[in-house]
Amino acid sequence: MKTKPDKQFLDVMSKDPGNWRGPFYFNRRDPRLMVPKLHPSLGWTLNFASPRSYFVIAAIIAIIILTAVISK
Repeated sequence: MKTKPDKQFLDVMSKDPGNWRGPFYFNRRDPRLMVPKLHPSLGWTLNFASPRSYFVIAAIIAIIILTAVISK
């Protein structure tokens, strides 16, 4: 049975500079889709090691394209 990681452990992972590649967060062990940036005042980012993040990006692009097509 999988146990849910506690908030403190997740915060440590998201603050580890080794999990960041520039502005992008990559951590396969982190189950979260969205994580706070290294400087929390800058907002949140996607965990690009999660396949779900690419579905979110594809959905956003599809919405933009559909909106442009429909508005013509």
